[in-house]
Amino acid sequence: MPVATSIQRGFSLLEALIALLVLSIGLLGVAGMQLKALQGAHAAYQRSIASLAAQDAQERLWAEVAAIPGVPPCPSDALSNVESLWRTHWSDSDARTVILPGFTKSTIGEDGSECEFTITVSWDEERFSGVVEPFTYTVRLPETTP
Repeated sequence: MPVATSIQRGFSLLEALIALLVLSIGLLGVAGMQLKALQGAHAAYQRSIASLAAQDAQERLWAEVAAIPGVPPCPSDALSNVESLWRTHWSDSDARTVILPGFTKSTIGEDGSECEFTITVSWDEERFSGVVEPFTYTVRLPETTP
């Protein structure tokens, strides 16, 4: 009576296809995580630029207030000039680079007579359906005496 021995050597085609399917699903998951990481890194970069723009606005306000001797503290007529120069500096005026797309919606506003200013930095973000909360900074500058 012959003894039947079945020795399996290697994978069958079906097992190889199933392994390939499992591997491809895993690689798709890794690619999706990489895409989300890139989106997050880009959003963090734009937030950093927005923070720098707000600091620049604060320094421009401070320089404007300090440069006007004999004028009451925090004159509101100088505010429009500061805001105009600030927007020109941070927006794409010569079509070479785009620092923050849609930056022209950013504003500098006065919050009253106590030398407080609100700096609102807005930009368009295409990667997140165009909905980005603007950054709002409230700055109080030291008052000067006339």
